[in-house]
Amino acid sequence: MKALRYTKRLVSFDSTSHKSNRLISKYLEMKLTKHGFVVEKVKYKDRSGVTKVNVVAKKGSGHGGLGYFCHSDVVPVKKWFTKKFGAFEPTIGKQRLYGRGSCDMKGSIGCMLAAAQQFSRDDLKQPLYFVCTADEEVGFHGARAVVEDSRTYREMVSHATKAIIGEPTSLEVVHAHKGSYEIVAKSKGLAAHSGTREGLNANLAMIPFLTEMKLIHDETESDPQYKNSIFQPSTVSWNIGIRDDAQAINITAASSKCTVYLRPMPGVDLTPLLDRVIQCGKENGLKVSLNKWAEAFYSEPDTEFIQQSVKLAHRPKPKTVSYGTDGGIFTELADKIVFGPGSIDQAHTNQEWIALEQLKLGTELYSKMIQHWCC
Repeated sequence: MKALRYTKRLVSFDSTSHKSNRLISKYLEMKLTKHGFVVEKVKYKDRSGVTKVNVVAKKGSGHGGLGYFCHSDVVPVKKWFTKKFGAFEPTIGKQRLYGRGSCDMKGSIGCMLAAAQQFSRDDLKQPLYFVCTADEEVGFHGARAVVEDSRTYREMVSHATKAIIGEPTSLEVVHAHKGSYEIVAKSKGLAAHSGTREGLNANLAMIPFLTEMKLIHDETESDPQYKNSIFQPSTVSWNIGIRDDAQAINITAASSKCTVYLRPMPGVDLTPLLDRVIQCGKENGLKVSLNKWAEAFYSEPDTEFIQQSVKLAHRPKPKTVSYGTDGGIFTELADKIVFGPGSIDQAHTNQEWIALEQLKLGTELYSKMIQHWCC
């Protein structure tokens, strides 16, 4: 199975987000070029100065067509489930392929590579695009670089290209998912012996802010205006994190930090809550920042593209998911779905795997979609 061979090779690259993805991008460029794609590379340096490469490719000519979107980075591996083989040593067992990224989302990439090579440029009446980003797992930075700098992506937008975000959905057609926002609040103090008056505990200014964050959390869980019933869970998942830098229990904390990670949903106005966050920060002398990593993703479920995709995938209806994807960045593309092999339940686990049957079916369904939208 070609998709399996591709996936095994892709898994063998340690493309954890904090590392450069140059090698896996070079491999993708080589394979895409071999099978008739014209490749554009969009490079940038991340906050640590590490070089990242987005691969944006096109096969065929004309307008419209179909675009496939994926990412090459994977989450870290703290402790793999076995010592018999490593996380980046792809291994088959129980009709599964084990390895970091096998499910999220190198299995999907393998399926599309196998499907795309079935069609020559002469077969395509409309173009087929392939977009592979970096840093999806850590803030969608690669997708932003593509939006800002890729000529090929601009062409897709202007020509109303239809899009598949190939994240794992167990090959269900997904028409909506939540977005990703991060709130960061910081308080400064002065470290000193807690038995003296020389220090200032940064947590003292943070405590009333945390109280307000708890109140907001409770409102998002109970107030219908902050819910959307098409998702499960139906809330924005207002997740509060706290930490300080106190070195011992008898030293005042010189700094304190609160993070709130939330998942905005289509049709839910969070402005009143975010205004309260900013105001509470000001009242308590905190430095507050709001990072909108990605907007919520939503496509009307009754559009021709989605209904045709549901038919091609042999599914009764489109669904929603509560995780986020690069689709929250590629908002200029009107017709888009999330659709890929593998279950999100296996993604990011310490024994990540994808079923071999999903690789087979994923290749078949991607081929059908290329045939329908490009040929």
